[in-house]
Amino acid sequence: VQLVESGGGLVQPGGSLRLSCVVSGYTYSKHCMGWFRQAPGKEREGVASISSEGSTSVIDSVKGRFTISKGNAKNTLYLQMNSLKPEDTAMYYCAASGRYCYRPRLGVAEYNYWGQGTQVTVSS
Repeated sequence: VQLVESGGGLVQPGGSLRLSCVVSGYTYSKHCMGWFRQAPGKEREGVASISSEGSTSVIDSVKGRFTISKGNAKNTLYLQMNSLKPEDTAMYYCAASGRYCYRPRLGVAEYNYWGQGTQVTVSS
């Protein structure tokens, strides 16, 4: 199982980025997928998740700004991030649960497979 993130970078406050995660060696469409982030000195936190059924959930601090989705033709997971704020600065990770889930899951311990991360920096 391999998860490879891309799309991070430096963006000004109010800007947008779209993160991508290509999944290989894994039937990701049947399991929970999620985006997590970790800022320096802080614990890793769940940001957005999509269940095996296709329902989604995001944390309150990004609600209305971030959207998680799956690509139609490829094993790709996306995180569209709009109206970015300096507090969104972190390393962002894609993760796969390894099992079927009826509802989105945002707990770090519920995910077994992780990408290497992509850095997002929001600064003027």
